[in-house]
Amino acid sequence: MFWRQRWRAILFTVFTLLADWFTYQLLGLPAAGKLADAVHFFVEDVTKIYALLAVMIYAIALLRASLNVERVRDFLAGKKRGLGYLLGSSFGAITPFCSCSSIPVFLGFTSAGIPVGITMAFLLTSPLINEVAVLLLMGLLGWQFTVFYVVVGMAVGILGGWFLDTIHAERWLQSFAAKALARATQNNASTTVPVEARKLTLQERHTFAKAEALDIFSRVWKWVIVGVGLGAALHGFIPDGWLAQHLAAGQWWSVPAAVVLGIPLYSNATGVIPVMESLITNGLPVGTTLAFSMSTVAASFPEFILLKQVMQWRLLATVFALLLVSFTLVGWLFNIISIYL
Repeated sequence: MFWRQRWRAILFTVFTLLADWFTYQLLGLPAAGKLADAVHFFVEDVTKIYALLAVMIYAIALLRASLNVERVRDFLAGKKRGLGYLLGSSFGAITPFCSCSSIPVFLGFTSAGIPVGITMAFLLTSPLINEVAVLLLMGLLGWQFTVFYVVVGMAVGILGGWFLDTIHAERWLQSFAAKALARATQNNASTTVPVEARKLTLQERHTFAKAEALDIFSRVWKWVIVGVGLGAALHGFIPDGWLAQHLAAGQWWSVPAAVVLGIPLYSNATGVIPVMESLITNGLPVGTTLAFSMSTVAASFPEFILLKQVMQWRLLATVFALLLVSFTLVGWLFNIISIYL
C-alpha cells in the first residue's frame, strides 16, 4: 500500500511539475491569476488523463488477451449479478480515478463483454470514493460521516448499475461500443474451442492491446481536450463565499440548487476536499456541501462530453438524471443526519 501510494504521488507530481513549467515558465503567467489557474488545470488534467487513457486501455486489453475473460464474464453476468454490482462498485471505490479517467476502464470492460450495469456500478462509484479522499474526509468530518459517505457512494453505484441493467441500457450505447459488447458476448456463447487452444503469445497479446489502445484513443483524444478545456474555462467561475452566502440557510431547494451549480465545474474526489472544508467553514450545511461536491466530481460537463462518445443521448440523459436525483437525496439525507452525528 505504501509503495503504491508513493509511486502514484510521484507520478502525479510529474504532471503537476509539467503544468507548472508550461504555465509559469513557458507562458510566464502570474501564479495568482485566474488565467494561470485555468491553464495549469488544463495542462495537468489533460496530460494525466492521456497517460491514464493509454496505460489503462493497453493494460486491460493485455489482460483480456491473457486471461480467461469468458469465465469472469460468465461469473459477473450469471446468477451472481448482485455480487457483480458489489464487485464493480468496490473496484470503483479502491481505484484512484476521477470521472474522466474512469472512462478508459469503462471502455475496456464494455469491450470485454462485462454487463453494462456492472460496468456502470464501477463508473458511478470510482470518482466519488478513493482512499486519499476517505482519509481527508475523515479528518474533515470525522469517521461517522466518512463511513456513511462511503456506504452511500457505493450504494449509488450498485443501485445505479442495477437500474441500468433493468432498463437494458446496453441498447443505448454508441454503435462501436454496442458492437464490441455484442461481439464479446456472441463469441462467448458460440465458442467451443478449449481455452488452452486459444492462448496467445506475448507478441500477439501486445499487438492486440496496442491496436485496441490506438483505436479507442483515436476516438476520444479530442474530446478530452474539449471536456477538460470546458472545465478549465469555468475553473474558479463561482466566487469564493458565493455558495455559502446564498445557500447556507438550509432551505429544501438549496440542495438541488447546489447540485445544479456543481455541474459546469470539474474536480476529483481528492481535490474537492479543500473546497468542502471552505464551504463548511463558511456555514454551508454538510449535506448541501456534499451534494455540490458529488455533482462537481461525478456529474460535470467534461465527463459527459467524454461519455457522449460512448453513450447515445438517451443513456446519457438517463445517467445524468440518475446522478442528479441521487445527489439531491444524499444531500437531504446528510442534512438530516448531521443533526444527530
